[in-house]
This record gives sequence, structure tokens and C-alpha cells, in this order.
Amino acid sequence: MTANSNTKVLLTGITGFLGGHIALTLLNEGFNVCGSMRDLSREESVRTMLAEHGADVSRLTCIQLDLSQDAGWDQAAADADYLIHVASPFVTAMPRDKSELISPAVEGTERAINAALRAGVKRVVLTSSAVAIVNGRGPTGPTHLGPEDWADPDGGKLNAYAESKTRAERRAWDLMQKAGRAQDLTVINPGFILGPLLDNDPGISGDLIRRFLSGEFPGVPDLYLHLIDVRDLAQIHTKALTDPGTFGCRVPAAFTMLSLLDIAKMLKTAMPERAKKLPKMTLPNWLVRIYALLNADIRANLVEIGYQPDLDATRSRALLQQDPTQAAQTIAAMAVSLEQRGLLPE
Repeated sequence: MTANSNTKVLLTGITGFLGGHIALTLLNEGFNVCGSMRDLSREESVRTMLAEHGADVSRLTCIQLDLSQDAGWDQAAADADYLIHVASPFVTAMPRDKSELISPAVEGTERAINAALRAGVKRVVLTSSAVAIVNGRGPTGPTHLGPEDWADPDGGKLNAYAESKTRAERRAWDLMQKAGRAQDLTVINPGFILGPLLDNDPGISGDLIRRFLSGEFPGVPDLYLHLIDVRDLAQIHTKALTDPGTFGCRVPAAFTMLSLLDIAKMLKTAMPERAKKLPKMTLPNWLVRIYALLNADIRANLVEIGYQPDLDATRSRALLQQDPTQAAQTIAAMAVSLEQRGLLPE
């Protein structure tokens, strides 16, 4: 019997890329996990996936929860010791109406945290995003950002995803503060999440790498991403449950900043046989702005072009308690996963 064998974690979003890795880490650490999903028909595939990667799925239960529905939340939280709220709406393209992302993100956070408060869970760990710190500032923004910095959801410069993450996180802090339990919340603000896939769903980040390796981008905008390995991020979430150094804190979680062209170069090293398909150049800003007139996703990120601030990862390094995975290894792991799972074109 492990030290965590009598401890239950309610984990929302277990079917996602990050949620699956967090479930694997929690189970390997001896926790009991209740994983939420919108459709219980996916339970068997989740169990199979985790078992294939060495997890003891006898300690896993699953429950149907929807970010936009009240049903099931109190039942899910009733005997949980901890909540890790990862689930968040996502789309493959930016919606015309921002509320399609913002409303379910905020309402889902409200449902999760209110249920946890009613159940008296010990602590809540929320997955936010580095975009809730970094985005919307333009290329002349501050050169160093940390946990005290916030993106401005009212300034009109955030895309739908960044605004949804910022407003959902702010709502989480509001709810915990009003309950007098702000010290029982830790928010993780990860950068762009890469690493090995656990199943055949590449997710948003994996899909970008797939498109790079499929030859869809001859050139890329001058955009920069703060990167983190999904395995490191899963460890950070797990450690945050009990580490008092992050109680009541935001935890920026990214250890490397790379341009899109840097990522392409690392992919070339990892998979030289696909070098001809990878982006070869950074597109001039004027050309990107013209293209943005026809592409809503590019248009939604124009304000981020050229901005490359440092992100203070002191707290996440302390939680990880080891050297973070090198970016080249992280990128290679995802590329190899995509190939091994047949997700790349011949």
C-alpha cells in the first residue's frame, strides 16, 4: 500500500493529451483517480491506453461530466480529496463568436470549483495557460513576465482562446477568495505542450507538429512559443497537490522559448527524412498581415508577432525537482509518436 492509496483525485478532462498524462502520473504515484469525460463511451479506450502505459487502472473510475451542464458535478466531487481541473473547451479554428470558447470555459470552471467547495476538498489545482500571462501585449511588451503579470481580457487584443483561459482563471481566483480558501488553489500556467502521445488523438499541439511534418507550411510567421514537455507538466500538477510552496500561487510552467522556425529546425534533426516538407523560412510580417486578411487563425495572433518575453519558471522548477526535459527531446518524442501511430502522410 502506497502513501497515496487512500487519496482520491477528481481529474477533469482525462481524455485529453495533458489529462491522460496527468492520470498516468497520478496512478503511478498510487492515487485513486476519478476521471471525467463528456462521453462515457470513451471509458474503455482510456482504460486501455493507461494500462498499455503501465498504469494500475483498478484504481481508476470514470464519470460523465459536461462543462456546460450541472449534472454529476456534486456526485463526482463528493468523496474526492483533491480536484485537478484540466478540462477546457477547444476548437481547431478560432470561432467567429468568442463566447463559444469563453462561456463554457468560465462556466465549467465555476461548476468544478463550486462542486469542490461544497464537497470540502483539500485543494484545487487548475490548469490555466501561459497565454493568461503573456498574450495581447504586442512586440514592445515587457521582456520578462512572471506569476504577477496578467493578460488583459478587456483590452480587445486577446484571441478567443487566450481570453477564455484568462477569464476562467480569474473566475477561479474570485470563487476561492470569496470562499476564504484562496490558499487552497494553485494555478498552473503552461506554455505550448509537446511530448509523446498516449493515443491516436494528437490534440491541438500535436496537430501543429503534424502539419509541419506534412508540408502544409513552406514558411511560418515570426511567432514564439514557450514550451514544456507534457511529462514534466504532469509531474508539476501532481506535486502541486501537496507542495506548500505553491499554495495560493500561480505557477508559470515553460522552460524554453522557441520560434516556429526553431521548432521546424529541431524537427528536421529528429526526422531528416521529412526535411523537405518542413518550413524553410520566417515569413516577412507584411506578407503575414496580408495573408491574415484571408485566415482568421493568423489574424487572431497578429498582435503576438515578434514578441519573445522570458517567462519566470522558478516555481515550476521547484515543483519538478529535476532538470526539465530538453526541448529537442520533447519535440522529437511527439514527432516519433505521430509517425509510429500512422498520423503522418506517407
